Amino acid sequence: MSVLRAGLLGLGMMGRHHARVLRSMEGVELVAVADPGGDPHGVAGGLDLLPDVEKLVGEGLDMCVVAVPTGFHEEVGLVLADAGVHTLVEKPLASSVAGAEKLAAAYEAAGLVGCVGHIERYNPALQNLRARLAQGELGEIHQVITRRQGPFPNRIADVGVVKDLATHDIDSTAWVTQRSYRSVSARTAHKSGRQYEDLVAVVAQLSDGTVVNHLVNWLSPMKERVTVVTGERGAFVADTVSADLTFHANGVRPLEWDTMASFRGVTEGDMIRYAIAKPEPLRTELAAFRDAVLGKPVTGDAGGVVGMREGLAIVEVAEAIISSAAQGRTVDLV
Repeated sequence: MSVLRAGLLGLGMMGRHHARVLRSMEGVELVAVADPGGDPHGVAGGLDLLPDVEKLVGEGLDMCVVAVPTGFHEEVGLVLADAGVHTLVEKPLASSVAGAEKLAAAYEAAGLVGCVGHIERYNPALQNLRARLAQGELGEIHQVITRRQGPFPNRIADVGVVKDLATHDIDSTAWVTQRSYRSVSARTAHKSGRQYEDLVAVVAQLSDGTVVNHLVNWLSPMKERVTVVTGERGAFVADTVSADLTFHANGVRPLEWDTMASFRGVTEGDMIRYAIAKPEPLRTELAAFRDAVLGKPVTGDAGGVVGMREGLAIVEVAEAIISSAAQGRTVDLV
């Protein structure tokens, strides 16, 4: 395997984890790091701490991970594309649809691997869920519910919960169901005194009519990351904190209570917790990025990177959610 020269732009909370994984990956050498804000976690190690993306590309990179605030994604991503560097940009791809479109077009025109760090796609629970849905284990899908709640992260200053957190659930819902978004209706709240929303409730519909609910906030003292997919044979529950997947089957035994004999809905059946392998999602993601740069063929549903066009679609849905909340109406997506 050829050794790829990797760079890392952004040494904050996420950047330090990228550095750790890049340094441990076969076929990759982390040769340069940059962050104009310094190196609070001691990520640089023996490398010089460079001040900007221009100095970074001067190190002769094959690939680069961008983990800077969302507002800088477009600017630095275009510099890397112009320099011919394959790039993974942390989600969301950009702070606007226009910026995301520019990035996708630039990497396509340059013939480069351009991808987005939608890390939930690499969570073992969601990967296993997608495979089971694709095999028809649930039958027809009726509803998808996601809950992503927790305390405010000090690392975020330039976007609200829709673009920082809800983009995880927008992407993972579209990916596991293999459906696009048809419409969204949302309400937001500002409870912590910041410019951006810290709570959102979304009701959406996918291209096949499946109903979707997303509940996301930065106001909860407990951390919750749950996806529930309900269908004609039961419900899957994926917990992406623990990477656990369980299946709650519809009951098959006849009801014995006279008062319930006429009930026409489903009843409680068996519950199965699947034993699945649990590799670190970030390692799986960066391995997919490395392999894409090397031109290796993708194997399986979960083997590839998240392309920038896919990242653009997620930004479009996020902006539709923000627009819906601001206007108090349902927004259709073409």
